[in-house]
Amino acid sequence: MKSMSDEPVPLHEEFIYCCGAATHVLKCGPWKDLSKDGSKNLPRLLFMIIPDTDIKELEDVFGLNGQVEHKLNFLKKNVSKDIKLVLIAHSIGCYIALEMMKRASELQVLRSVLLFPTIERMAQSPQGKLMTPLLCKLRYILYMPVYLLSFLPEGAKASLVRFALRGMKTCDESSIITSLNLFSVDCIANILYMASQEMMKVVERDSATIKKNLKKLIFYYGTGDSWCPQHYYDEIKMDFPDGDIRLCEKGLRHAFVLDASKEMAAMITDWLQDDLTKL
Repeated sequence: MKSMSDEPVPLHEEFIYCCGAATHVLKCGPWKDLSKDGSKNLPRLLFMIIPDTDIKELEDVFGLNGQVEHKLNFLKKNVSKDIKLVLIAHSIGCYIALEMMKRASELQVLRSVLLFPTIERMAQSPQGKLMTPLLCKLRYILYMPVYLLSFLPEGAKASLVRFALRGMKTCDESSIITSLNLFSVDCIANILYMASQEMMKVVERDSATIKKNLKKLIFYYGTGDSWCPQHYYDEIKMDFPDGDIRLCEKGLRHAFVLDASKEMAAMITDWLQDDLTKL
């Protein structure tokens, strides 16, 4: 594998419709079309980032099952089946990544990195016990204040976000920009609906899928994570002693994207070096 270049990586941004939902796609690299089977110009490896996605069956694209099918449908329509994949997932994205590997075993997943994985007993976690009544029974109460706040000028909204994040030593400006979406009633409705499904459906850990794909998985748990507490790490480590299951020693928060995204990216790059050099 060639050494990493200091040249800027091209970034392409577009919106597509996938499973009926407008989907924001960011592509890093010189490739714009990855769906051409057999093309000599296709990359050998694709990194697919599955964030803590807050977006009945497949028509319910904003539900938990719909989000899994949404990602699989995106890969089927937009990525050549010959391209190897590295899945990098965070929070509920880890549940989605495992479900993708379970439902589509033909995917050429080289490695799946699961960060602060909410893959079991969400409603029983410390944060889940607090949030489940609100998310499942009282979430509609939140719509009115969000609706009223949506009329504020953009500058005032940004100031509110900065005030809410004032306790952080550093905060990525992109996090502030992204957080402005929380002033949209539609966005909040999708977030709370998805979260309510997580509380009800993410119950038992899918140990069968983990066992089948253990050599492909890297788990990274936090020491003070109220969504997946440390005893979840202790238990999965006991059940899978040969797995690559790590406990954070840096004190990173569950929402590391707010203030430690570069640090996390550097760690993941280091973890994947051996896999990448073999390509």
